[in-house]
Amino acid sequence: TLEEYWWGTDKALTWPDGEGCDQIVDDGGDSTLLLHEGKKFEDAFAKDGSLPDPATTTNAEFKCVLATIKGSIAKDPKRFTKMVARMIGVSEETTTGVHRLISMADKGELLFPAINVNDCVTKSKFDNVYGCRHSLPDGIMRATDVMLSGKKVVICGFGDVGKGSAESMKAQAAIVYITEIDPICALQACMQGYQVVTMEDVITTADVFITTTGNKDIITCEHMSKMKNNAIVGNIGHFDNEIQMEELEKASVRMNIKPQCDKYTFPDGHGVIVLAEG
Repeated sequence: TLEEYWWGTDKALTWPDGEGCDQIVDDGGDSTLLLHEGKKFEDAFAKDGSLPDPATTTNAEFKCVLATIKGSIAKDPKRFTKMVARMIGVSEETTTGVHRLISMADKGELLFPAINVNDCVTKSKFDNVYGCRHSLPDGIMRATDVMLSGKKVVICGFGDVGKGSAESMKAQAAIVYITEIDPICALQACMQGYQVVTMEDVITTADVFITTTGNKDIITCEHMSKMKNNAIVGNIGHFDNEIQMEELEKASVRMNIKPQCDKYTFPDGHGVIVLAEG
């Protein structure tokens, strides 16, 4: 759950001496985010006694962040401040995490040095492509036990992750469609023999939808309401907002099939199977 995830992130930063770590190997920027938000709210608490209030946001994940920081301030109002002061630096291995860091640096908000590991060629051109090529079919088949051969599979995005994902589906003899807003990436997909389409072209006919973009709202609740019954929806991009899970939860009834595999049924009786809660 989100609560367990952020509890674990907080515990990873909790060291026996109470001072915390001095270097972070981050994945997605969540530990870095927690440190920065923690120091920000500790500064506010020192100034006027105000505490973070989870009720001030509708974002389920940020609610957990605020609750974690609130609990930390109650135990030690200078905990994150001390951690930031001793921090030598962070390395970040994901595309989206690097975007976060660049945004913070541009605004002058980055509190310690950061190393961009993601753009190292042996990461972006190997892990993103070949790692995803290996793990996507394995994950889909473990979760659903479906045969991918002959299935219509939509890969949303044709960056490095999308390229590896599309290649793995093609190797399974699936019929692969690509959605892509970047004209160069779309042309690359076309030149590799994929059909480049818009989501609206295939929303009612495809069997499997996989997001690979690192952006948000790639598959909306409205999209899912138009999909065929038992269409499989998954994300191998980054955060869980590539698929509109919050809106889907409100518009459907959830039934857990097995761990990391849920069916969401709409009022009309048809539903979609979502892997790992998006």
